[in-house]
Amino acid sequence: MNFDLVIIGGGMVGTSLACALQDSGLKIALVESHLPSAPSSFPETVQDADMRVSALNRASEGFLKTIGAWSRINEVRLSPYDKMRIWDGIGTGHIQFDALELGESYLGHIVENRVTASALMAQLQQASNIQLFAPDTVKEIENIEDASNRYLVHLENGQMLMTPLIVAADGARSFVRSWAEFSMREWDYQHHGLVCTVQTQLPHEACAWQRFTENGVLAFLPLPNRHLCSIVWSCPEAFAESLLAMEEAQFNHELGKAFEGKLGAVINTGPRAAIPLRQRHAKSYVKEGIVLVGDAAHTIHPLAGQGVNLGLMDAYVLADEIKQGVSRGLPPHDEQLLARFERRRMPENLKMMAAMESFKRLFAVQSPVLRWARNWGMTKLNKLGFIKQHIAQQAMGIERNIR
Repeated sequence: MNFDLVIIGGGMVGTSLACALQDSGLKIALVESHLPSAPSSFPETVQDADMRVSALNRASEGFLKTIGAWSRINEVRLSPYDKMRIWDGIGTGHIQFDALELGESYLGHIVENRVTASALMAQLQQASNIQLFAPDTVKEIENIEDASNRYLVHLENGQMLMTPLIVAADGARSFVRSWAEFSMREWDYQHHGLVCTVQTQLPHEACAWQRFTENGVLAFLPLPNRHLCSIVWSCPEAFAESLLAMEEAQFNHELGKAFEGKLGAVINTGPRAAIPLRQRHAKSYVKEGIVLVGDAAHTIHPLAGQGVNLGLMDAYVLADEIKQGVSRGLPPHDEQLLARFERRRMPENLKMMAAMESFKRLFAVQSPVLRWARNWGMTKLNKLGFIKQHIAQQAMGIERNIR
């Protein structure tokens, strides 16, 4: 079977890219190993919510609206937050962001990953030009150098897909990236991200909370039920393993203590998991008809929740360049077209990665003098409204024009 492009990986980034090309006139294949499970009913308990969530900013919201997925997400559930509280657990430094100060009604939305994934998959199935191969995986990729459709993708089910363009949206351990031998810069943070859903004694107040502790960064993210939060605790591997091994009562106590009881006692905890944290960045995103997007191209520390937003913007920009190229009579695998995608995205991704790395290192310092300077700087920044507003607008993606 011949396709104009084959997207390998049907997570949020790969599926959103396919949806963004639903009106392009191109014949597209999407290969995904696991179909998303349907969201459960409104989360009344910690067992009902997905333990993996994303903080979707305004730019991501705008993109998802243009491809028809946001209304589907809204029909199920999402949790807007209008405040963010960040403080140093080893001192008095703090920063707070409020939507009202920015003249906005909210800062962003916390959405369970399976809610977003299910909405995107439902939207994709309405597109007549997209063929979904799922659940299925890539067995082998063959490079046929003398053919116009130079790549032959062999699937585990025996089917073969011919295409001049492969988009790798298959995650941090990308099979496609490895097969195509993209050069990478990467290092291990020696931290794991522990995730779970918790029930708190006090309501979360539609606020995203983040505390920098001696053992890493702890975030409480608000869910639609005002007493449920999704937590992400970035901490050393050994400490994460000890947290996973604890009985629920002991874990709840340790978590509440680390969070300084901001929302009262932690009453219940759902299933826990720990994900190794590693920074990766491909030295190039494009190579001979193969394009990397999302986690296949870059992964960053989760302390600001920007990873999925970067991936969705990759999908938006790549779709934008492909559609512009098609309107000028160019094939989607045109080298100059793909080079423009890389030029638009790489600086943005590197800028965000550098900022997150700087924050991570800043809060890892142990020197008392540097700790004092850090706390002084946070408190000072909190009083500088114009700088705070600029930082907030960058994180919210307000300045990006989604068309």
